Amino acid sequence: MARVLGAPVALGLWSLCWSLAIATPLPPTSAHGNVAEGETKPDPDVTERCSDGWSFDATTLDDNGTMLFFKGDREWFWDLATGTMKERSWPAVGNCSSALRWLGRYYCFQGNQFLRFDPVRGEVPPRYPRDVRDYFMPCPGRGHGHRNGTGHGNSTHHGPEYMRCSPHLVLSALTSDNHGATYAFSGTHYWRLDTSRDGWHSWPIAHQWPQGPSAVDAAFSWEEKLYLVQGTQVYVFLTKGGYTLVSGYPKRLEKEVGTPHGIILDSVDAAFICPGSSRLHIMAGRRLWWLDLKSGAQATWTELPWPHEKVDGALCMEKSLGPNSCSANGPGLYLIHGPNLYCYSDVEKLNAAKALPQPQNVTSLLGCTH
Repeated sequence: MARVLGAPVALGLWSLCWSLAIATPLPPTSAHGNVAEGETKPDPDVTERCSDGWSFDATTLDDNGTMLFFKGDREWFWDLATGTMKERSWPAVGNCSSALRWLGRYYCFQGNQFLRFDPVRGEVPPRYPRDVRDYFMPCPGRGHGHRNGTGHGNSTHHGPEYMRCSPHLVLSALTSDNHGATYAFSGTHYWRLDTSRDGWHSWPIAHQWPQGPSAVDAAFSWEEKLYLVQGTQVYVFLTKGGYTLVSGYPKRLEKEVGTPHGIILDSVDAAFICPGSSRLHIMAGRRLWWLDLKSGAQATWTELPWPHEKVDGALCMEKSLGPNSCSANGPGLYLIHGPNLYCYSDVEKLNAAKALPQPQNVTSLLGCTH
């Protein structure tokens, strides 16, 4: 899809050529057109790239402010923050006629075909390319449900158990990352919310975290890392430049954060960290503890009072999750159990509560009005 370059991008392109010109200036030549003695021969790629007759096929911006420029099969990375440029070969991606980043996913369009790619390694998941007319536009007789007559495809809508506003919805975990995205997990799928304008969208967990767990029991983010817990195993992903599994993971949760004194946990029900804090809160059954993540496996687990017998997920947010959420006017702590959503203004209010507050339906957390 074509679009007019905005002022920041246009300025970035101008800065790109200007920086390259400074870094590799054209040397003076002799009367016969040869490079003067003692001068450095200009880089032909730089000369071509900054010439009037040269153009890009496509460009997009990643989550970290890095410009990705596509030309043929070769690709350039221009970091506006550091003013550096690198070239990489991504044969799996190939030639893009346009490129798009949407909700942390990167797409390359090639005519009426498209593919999804990893912005760090240039890898393309299986079953790509796919037809644009089956996913991005309404066409009679087409769509992911009609593709190859199978009735299957990469849909953002699934059966009743995964429908966002279904009364049968059961969430297993909640979290938000340092980019401001919020995630809700259910079974083998997750929903992601970036802004209320974008809305919630669902995909299989394996699409975003192919090396991660098949399902998520608890999740939290801390210091540009995302932690996904399944059973006694914890998976840690770096969040900068996509999600990359940290070497050595998964590992047992006790190896990462220790255990409460005299207790061996077979699993945890939920976990959360409030923004700007290193205090991790972990819930298992009717017990709630906090520990300092800075202490690692040597952390001391301190038990706290609370009125719940059990929860399925928890989330501590600085921002509201929309007009239909129970903390529509500001920050809050969300706890979910089955179809019920409980809200507290902060952890202190949770610890001081003697009875459960009036619950709302968990679908209100996901922006549903009924």
